[in-house]
Amino acid sequence: VLEIQCHGGYLVVQRILALVLRQGARLAAPGEFTKRAFLNGRIDLVQAEAIIDVIRSKTETSLSLAQHQREGLLSRRIALVKEGVITSLALVEAFIDFPEEDLDLSTTRQIGEYVDRSLTELEDLLAGFDEGRVLRDGVSVVIAGKPNVGKSSLLNTLLREKRAIVTSVPGTTRDLIEEVVTIKGLPVKLLDTAGIRESEDEVEREGVKLSLEKIPSSDLVLFVVDSSRPFTAEDQATLDVVSRSNFIVVKNKSDLSPSFDTPLPPDVRVIPVSTLTGDGIDALRDAIFETFVHNRAVDSREYVAVSQARHRDALQKGRNALLRFRGNIAVGIEPDLLSIDLREALAAIGEVTGETTADDVLDLIFQRFCIGK
Repeated sequence: VLEIQCHGGYLVVQRILALVLRQGARLAAPGEFTKRAFLNGRIDLVQAEAIIDVIRSKTETSLSLAQHQREGLLSRRIALVKEGVITSLALVEAFIDFPEEDLDLSTTRQIGEYVDRSLTELEDLLAGFDEGRVLRDGVSVVIAGKPNVGKSSLLNTLLREKRAIVTSVPGTTRDLIEEVVTIKGLPVKLLDTAGIRESEDEVEREGVKLSLEKIPSSDLVLFVVDSSRPFTAEDQATLDVVSRSNFIVVKNKSDLSPSFDTPLPPDVRVIPVSTLTGDGIDALRDAIFETFVHNRAVDSREYVAVSQARHRDALQKGRNALLRFRGNIAVGIEPDLLSIDLREALAAIGEVTGETTADDVLDLIFQRFCIGK
């Protein structure tokens, strides 16, 4: 160590490393230490995957969610599901071992109660997936509208910095401008687009084409209109496009005399704002956040949610198996057939925590880690 510090160069380090490797040591593979902790039973697969989520967290909220998973909060909820299924399976298999006994009404009801508890817990976990996913991965929000309604001004206001060029000349924005902002812990990728209109300019037409391509793939569209001017055919053409997506109408220039008198569908969310004075911007931020996160205290120390598609898919398989079980036990299916449904549910739940996860899936998971850790 002293020699490395004195020379302060990479050459000495490389020589020492080469010598160590010649003596039989090897470089750690991606995720090796975390994988060893998992294989040795110190953590389960949910906690192992949470480590990489901690490293890659984009906001304090996504970091908190990953930390809660790493600490085992999600694992404990999954354990409650598993406990109910195991208890149900034990009761069913008792009748398989003693075929002379029949499943009576009281036992059937007891088994059903355990399964129902597990189903309720599964449904709650699955219901939180959309929120968990967006807190982990973020969302894409497109700012769309005809030229010169204030789309670039809105981008700058939401970012709290001047990122896009703003002029009174229609068609200033011709390419996509992409920036990321955090709204109440939610990572939001904002895309300012070219104003949607017919144009003779080839460059502007390409910009409009890009805008139309981005709208369907976005999680949310902010449809910006100028509330100080009448609703035009260009506004309507843009509305026709965005109405096929999840969107909010942003009535900009609310500081000016209103002239926006065209009625919108009654279920459309409308937020009046002024990018000049800042009025309504906080309400717009709240509306964006509440579109994806519904009435949950995401900053709570107890907040936990399923945030990975792999977990969701496995839990859905478990839920489907339990639903089949509920239907089969209601019509009096034989106990040995009932046990198949419960075993399938257990196997699916085990895929989440790593108890029944295939080796090739494990390899793919740990390949996402950096070298060593």
